[in-house]
Order: sequence, then structure tokens, then C-alpha cells
Amino acid sequence: MDDSEDDWLSLKPQEPLPSQCCGSGCIPCIYDVYQKELEQWEEAKAKQDRSLLTRKKPKCKNSELAPEMFTAFTISAVDQLTEDTYQYKFELPGNSSLGLSLGQHIVLRGLVNGLEIQRAYTPITPVNAEGYFDVLIKCYEGGLMSQYVKSWKQGESVFWRGPFGGFPYRPNQYGELLMLASGTGLAPMLPIIQHITDNENDETFVTLVGCFRTFENIYMKTLLQDQSRFWNIRTFYVLSQEHSLENLPWSYQKNTHLGRINENLLRSMTNTCRRQPFVLICGSVSFTNDMERYLKALGLQEDSYFVF
Repeated sequence: MDDSEDDWLSLKPQEPLPSQCCGSGCIPCIYDVYQKELEQWEEAKAKQDRSLLTRKKPKCKNSELAPEMFTAFTISAVDQLTEDTYQYKFELPGNSSLGLSLGQHIVLRGLVNGLEIQRAYTPITPVNAEGYFDVLIKCYEGGLMSQYVKSWKQGESVFWRGPFGGFPYRPNQYGELLMLASGTGLAPMLPIIQHITDNENDETFVTLVGCFRTFENIYMKTLLQDQSRFWNIRTFYVLSQEHSLENLPWSYQKNTHLGRINENLLRSMTNTCRRQPFVLICGSVSFTNDMERYLKALGLQEDSYFVF
């Protein structure tokens, strides 16, 4: 006997709310997933065959992560880096990896007061890390996702899907990478730096410019200092709310600028690059817009930089 119209309507996929789209241009977007599920439902309804609704969905070969479905991962450690930023470590089954390429992000699903929300984050761990991955998350006062994230505890499960995006890179493809990162915009830069320093045949120079409010707000200090000991890696900091270099440890004073990064400072950074730089940008919308405007004023074309 055919199912009733009400039975089929109860199985119809629900169109996502605007809050469920992370806005990062994911392929597939949650709206793409919805459209695919809707087409699958329409086919099943036309053929009166419920089995068509339970087709297997593809999964990533490296772990259970997949672009079209959310998978639960367990929080194994929580580390508060600053007053509003946390580093979360997630377990992966066995010695599996996420299978990410450089610069790829994954999408987090949260539920706050009955409202589903999604946001994109880039893991900071090396792309070949096995058994775990780390994510850097800044929590904002009054932010919906922040409310959800701040409630996390070790041992709880969190749902992710992906990967999406990415920065196409091969060793020695560029003479030098000039990385402009604001706050948690540091995240996609870290795996790229580690990918370069892990490969003794990759002689790409890297200049990282990290923009933060204060010295205390600089994330991953130990890792950044360790990476800067490599012959081809150097790091500069731009601190907008520090008032004196004398307040900083001596090892930071020489490579730190006070104030905000502007066209003149960026010109100076570019001129000190050892080879013609290719620029990577990651930060807030306003930061990205400013960096693009400054780079164009310096004569760089759009094919000379990449925005995460």
C-alpha cells in the first residue's frame, strides 16, 4: 500500500535556516546538501520507495569526516590561551588523520536555545597529524556559537563536517610567502609553515606578520618561536594596544611594531622580503579589505595574493 501524503511530508527534508550556513563558501554548502536531499526525497516519493531515502553517503577514507554529513568527534583537551580564546583538541579513531589539504577548513554545528548554527574553523595541526586535530576558537561576548563553545568540556562530543576550501601549494612554488594574519587568522598559516619546515627540500622563505591587540593576546608563542629558528622563517608582530616595546621580553622587541598595520608598514615589510613575495591574508572582513587595498596601492595584482 502506498504511503499517505502526510507520511511523505513528514519525511521531507527541512530547508536550512540562515543561521545554519557558515557563510564561508563551502562546497557543498548546507543549501547544496538540502537540495540534494530534496531531490532524493522527490524521487523516492514519485516511485513510492522509501529505501531510496537511505542511500549510503560518501565518507572520507582517512577518517569519518565527510563534507555532506556531520560526524561526532570527542574533545580530549581544552587549553585557554587568552581571556577569550581556546585551543581544543579532538580525538580521531586509531591513527587516522582528517585528510586535509593546506588551508582547508571544517564546519562546526552548534545548538543554542533550539537554534542550529554553523561556523567554519581551520585546524591548526599539521595536515599529516594522526590521531587528533586542534582547533583555535575565539569566543565573542554575546555570540551564539561562542555560548555553545564555552560550554564544552573534555570528553564531550562535537559535530563537524568537511573539508572545504584550501590553498593550492607545492614545495618551492613561491620564492617567499608573506603571511598577514590578524588574531585567529593565524590558524591557516600554521600548517603551511610546519609543512615547509618539515620538508628539508622546500626552500621557500616565509615572513609571518601577526596582528594582535597586546603581547598577552599572541597565540601559540612557543610554536611560533620554535618555527622562527629555521633559517627560512621569520616572524613579526604588530600590537595595536601596547604602548611601549620596553614592556615586552627582549627577544620580541626587535621584531615587534606598535599600532596598527598600515600601507607604509606593509610597504616596509614587503621591501624586506628576500624574494618576490606571494601574500596570504586571513582575518576579519575589515582586516582583509584593508590588506587588499594596501597591496593594490603597492602595485600588487590580485594574482599575487590569496585570501582565506
